[in-house]
Amino acid sequence: QLQLVESGGALVQPGGSLRLSCAASGFTLDYYAIGWFRQAPGKEREGVSCISSGGVMTNYADAVKGRFTISRDSAKNTVYLQMSSLKPEDTAVYYCNAHYGFFDYWGQGTQVTVSS
Repeated sequence: QLQLVESGGALVQPGGSLRLSCAASGFTLDYYAIGWFRQAPGKEREGVSCISSGGVMTNYADAVKGRFTISRDSAKNTVYLQMSSLKPEDTAVYYCNAHYGFFDYWGQGTQVTVSS
């Protein structure tokens, strides 16, 4: 079964850190560009960060630039999103997406809540 599974979401205080994981099963992520997206209640899904298939190129939304870092580990078939200096406005369900040509996979999401 081909699937992506996100994990690592939690309740964290403002200023805290979390690392989200996006693990693939049934296929290798090596050929896929990976994106992290988030959706807050009542808002549209937005792009947060992405990484190229080779890991050379990364991109970040202005709202998270300098605070979030995306990376990939081929050996673990996993992509990470390291989040630091978290703010209440980072609260959302975070999704990962794997895209390659006509192939496009989404995970089920993981909840991140930033609150004191």
